[in-house]
Amino acid sequence: MPKEKPKVNIGEVIRSYRGQRGLSQGDIERRTGLLRCYLSRVENGHTVPSLETLAKIAEAMEIALADFFPGAETSRDRDTQKMLGELSEDEIRFLSEIKKYSTTLSDGDKRLVLAMIRKMAAVIPPPPPRKIVQRRSVY
Repeated sequence: MPKEKPKVNIGEVIRSYRGQRGLSQGDIERRTGLLRCYLSRVENGHTVPSLETLAKIAEAMEIALADFFPGAETSRDRDTQKMLGELSEDEIRFLSEIKKYSTTLSDGDKRLVLAMIRKMAAVIPPPPPRKIVQRRSVY
């Protein structure tokens, strides 16, 4: 009996998540021990990784293994989408910037950054929106 072709191109999904997180194949190589040439073969559809290898890649990218498979939405995913819907575009951009740089921080550094943000938010009230006043020179 012939095997059914998978409906998910796992290599494309890996490449997409890796790109979203600003990670190179070299970054994944360092985090997993998998060779960069192997990762390239997976992303280009020449090799299909085992579930164990896929779990290593997911951990390296700090995502759930289920994220690789469409339709595997969890209640946590729905909660996250709800929270994102309540944020402004500026807040989402700000969080995206933090996320981009946080991948290289140690757990201790992440806790420190959060503590600093909490302290700043408690001490310094947000500034009121500023009006732009145009002044004309009189000559």
